[in-house]
Amino acid sequence: MWDSTMFLSTLTPKFYVALTGTSSLISGLILIFEWWYFRKYGDNTSDNNNTNANGNGTTSTSSVPECKVWRNPINLFRGAEYQRFYWATNKEPLTYYDMNLSAQDHQTFFTCEGDNGKADYEIMQTAWRERNPIVRIKAARSALDLNPNCAPAYILLAEEEAVTIEEAERILKQALRIAEANYKASQNTQHQGSAAEAIHRRDTNVLIYIKRRLAMSARKLGKLKEAVKMFRDLTKEVPPIMNVLNIHENLIEALLEMQAYADVQAVLAKYDDISLPKSATICYTAALLKARTVAEKFSPDVASKRGLTPAEISAVEAIHRAVEFNPHVPKYLLEMKPLILPPEHVLKRGDSEAIAYAFFHLPHWKNVEGALNLLHCTWEGTFRMLPYPLERGHLFYPYPTCTECADRELLPAFHDVSVYPKKELPFFILFTAGLCSCTALVALLTHQYPETMGVVAKSLLTWMSYPFHFILDKMEVLLPTNFMSQLSRV
Repeated sequence: MWDSTMFLSTLTPKFYVALTGTSSLISGLILIFEWWYFRKYGDNTSDNNNTNANGNGTTSTSSVPECKVWRNPINLFRGAEYQRFYWATNKEPLTYYDMNLSAQDHQTFFTCEGDNGKADYEIMQTAWRERNPIVRIKAARSALDLNPNCAPAYILLAEEEAVTIEEAERILKQALRIAEANYKASQNTQHQGSAAEAIHRRDTNVLIYIKRRLAMSARKLGKLKEAVKMFRDLTKEVPPIMNVLNIHENLIEALLEMQAYADVQAVLAKYDDISLPKSATICYTAALLKARTVAEKFSPDVASKRGLTPAEISAVEAIHRAVEFNPHVPKYLLEMKPLILPPEHVLKRGDSEAIAYAFFHLPHWKNVEGALNLLHCTWEGTFRMLPYPLERGHLFYPYPTCTECADRELLPAFHDVSVYPKKELPFFILFTAGLCSCTALVALLTHQYPETMGVVAKSLLTWMSYPFHFILDKMEVLLPTNFMSQLSRV
């Protein structure tokens, strides 16, 4: 018969050390896999019981919209702004993914099937896709040599070759004269077939784009009245394909710079509608206008004693609404995170949109006395209403889970991407990590100092047994002497 006692007596301490070490190794591998899985997939899942994204808070069975990347309505000039940043810091402010999206936009806006056979426009079709800016500029120059009236070539030169805003404005004004002439010429022939209609649509896009960039140049150069007039005119004549430019957000920013708050409120009344898509500019500007009426005299100590007035409640609710839409913005407005140059495309409700908004609107919040203080005191209260933001929203859809990945593609590598909600490691992973580390440490110490560890183990066991001995002694005193024997009979 097999003698288990003899077998166990033949095992050396090294066997137990090896056994403990092996179990620690396996536990460590399991821990690494769990950590990787958590980092990739997180621990929250979205359900289909989502709220309406337009802000009415009603339950909807429709699926959550996918993370769509939008063109930044206030994107900078590559040559006059992005390139100067690169020269100063030797850091690329734009990612290839972002620039590739811009190339696709330019091809959609500035080319059409009617351009086949036109050498200048065919050159521009490939120029937008070139990664090297020098090659793109040379291509634009080649297109102008073939056709001095090639407006898209002037657009590329204004965007990338001009190193100052004044130079970009000069090139754009030259492009505007050509674009207006091309638009009038194609307008007379647009009904002569599908190709002629496509050319007219292309010329319309080119004209509107040039006007918009000229208005943005005027805004940057301090010519605010001129910029506002151009933006107002553009909001009236934009065709559906150019709605992605969100020119009304340019108008709002310029009006805020002029501190024309009544005009800003009028624009918001038109665009902050339940049937229209929201943005950080819309939500946070609405919050800023409501905060402006109460922020100057707002005091958290006084408010906690007497309660909030109706105007203060309205302002706080507007801030909570804005924070729910994009929770990344307050950290930039309160300068808790460093700002970088905004990308050319943004993800709504993501870190990229927060950067684009705060980059231009932080001065407007500072112009309203007390607005940042009110934001600082109230913005974190939003999260108490949203215990599970990935599963259920309050006024909008649940917060999308795809924002982090998309923002990492849009934002440069040197930027620390803001993540919401913060993923906290589950207790089981932390417990496994601690258990694995302790077991490995005990195995190592036992292997190196077997006698000492034996003494330590005996001491620990003795200390751990003291409470049990104490309880048994008390039970013997309190219970009858024959209690245990009677209990055993039962």
